Order: sequence, then C-alpha cells, then structure tokens
Amino acid sequence: MLRRTFARQLATGVAAASALALSGTAAAQATPRRTGKLGLVLGGGSARGFAHIGVLKALEESGYKPDVVVGTSAGSLVGAFYAAGFSPWQMEEVALKVRDIDVADFNSANKRGMFAGEALQKLINEYVRNQPIEKLKLTFGAVATNLNNGDAVLLRSGDTGQAVRASSAIPGVFVPAVVGGVELVDGGLVSPLPVRFARTLGASQVIAVDVGTKPQNNVSHGLYEVILQSFEIMGRALTHLEAKEADVLIRPDTARFSSTDFGARKDLIQAGYVAGRAAVAEMKSKIPPNARGN
Repeated sequence: MLRRTFARQLATGVAAASALALSGTAAAQATPRRTGKLGLVLGGGSARGFAHIGVLKALEESGYKPDVVVGTSAGSLVGAFYAAGFSPWQMEEVALKVRDIDVADFNSANKRGMFAGEALQKLINEYVRNQPIEKLKLTFGAVATNLNNGDAVLLRSGDTGQAVRASSAIPGVFVPAVVGGVELVDGGLVSPLPVRFARTLGASQVIAVDVGTKPQNNVSHGLYEVILQSFEIMGRALTHLEAKEADVLIRPDTARFSSTDFGARKDLIQAGYVAGRAAVAEMKSKIPPNARGN
C-alpha cells in the first residue's frame, strides 16, 4: 500500500515537473530575442516624409534605437539628421523652422529640372556640420537611382548633403545630382522602401516606415503636383514588394495629405507618432527594445 502511494506521488511530481519545464520552454520560445543590429528603413514620400519624425519619437519612447538607418528620398533626409545625432524632438524643431524657400533654388540655366538641388545639399551639410556619411554617429545609407542604367545605388560614404540631394532628386523637379561622375536621381524610382539595403549594411532585424499612400482623388493643379502624383502611383507596387522584407512595417495614415502638403508638417508628424505608438505591441512581440524609453 505504501509503495503504491509513493509511486503515485512520484508520478504526480514527475508530471508536474515536466509540465513546468515545457511551460518554461514555451515561454522562452515566445520571448523575442535580439539577434544582431536593428535597422530602420525610411521610405520616400515628399511632404509626407515629415511623418517619419513622429514615428521616431514613438520608437524612442518605446525603447527602440536603431543601429543602421537607410532612407530613400524624403526618408534619406530624415535619416541623415537622425544618423548625425539629432533627436526626433530636435528634428521637429528644425522641420518647423525651415522654410520652403530655403531649399527651393529655382533653376533657370539648366532645363533638366525646376530646382538645382544645391540649396538642399548646403542646408543638410550645415546641420550635420559637414560630416561625411562615414563619420555620422549611426551607420547610414541613402538610396539613389543611376540615371544611365537604372540601377539602385547605395550611397554609404562621402558628402552627406550630396547623398541626400541625389536620393531626393525627383526627375523633372530637381536637376540630376552628379556623384563620382555618375548622374543620380531619386531612389524611389527603383527602391522606395529599401529594406534590402539595411540588411546589406548589417541589420538582421528591420523596422520599415512607409509614408506613401494610394492617391485618394487628390487634385493635381500644376506640373510639380502632376510629377509627384505620377511618381507616387508608379512606386506603390514596388513599395508593396519591398515591405514584405521587413520584420515590422509601420504605415502612418497619410491619405488625407498630398505630396506637396508642406504646410501640414505638425499634422504629419503627429500622424507618424500615432502610427508608431500603435505598432509598439507588434514590435515588442517580434523585436525586443534595445534602449531605455523616455
């Protein structure tokens, strides 16, 4: 009788221990693990690019600090500031202070674009104190398009302002930028959401931010608006494909804004912040935070 009682107790104890071990294993498997560098990809979107700043505010508040930043077009501009050490709150101050005229260097000598792009290059370099890309605080890359052969080009060294200028050189709007003897235009032509380039720079986990949107009956009044709208329509299919490569995708609600809504900076930044906060639960289920939140 005592032997049977002892045997039952022993069996019960073993079963409980096994269940506890299995439970611990399941919990360990459910906990996301950081496996390397965290990459942040900022897509193009012209004026909608201000939403990136709001997303960055939400990421930092939630304890996320990327090691690698890659951007296309407007995303390269925001990414350069962030890689240079500007906080999202400092970037917001700059965004609200800079005037359109500060970067709108109308071009009359060259008929290949409405703007020369030199003012944008100069502005960026002034803010980053003329630091080349390789001297920025974070690993950074700007994606542009080789106008001669259509290849995507990852600019990862040299003049920071020039790289942003090249990445943002929308054909017809800006004169093509010349880097190393090669004419470059907006990276959104071939890689509007360059997740693969973040992995090229060493990111094993990637958070991508897509600020573009399907046109919502936005009226295009002039040549500038027509070019941007057409550019956006062309890029949506590519963005959809590239978005699949990200571990986490954040899409701010920018549908009510046009590509030329530069006066809606505050609202766009807020839209980005809302989207960033809404994505926190998904991020934490896939990627553990790597910095202390504010």
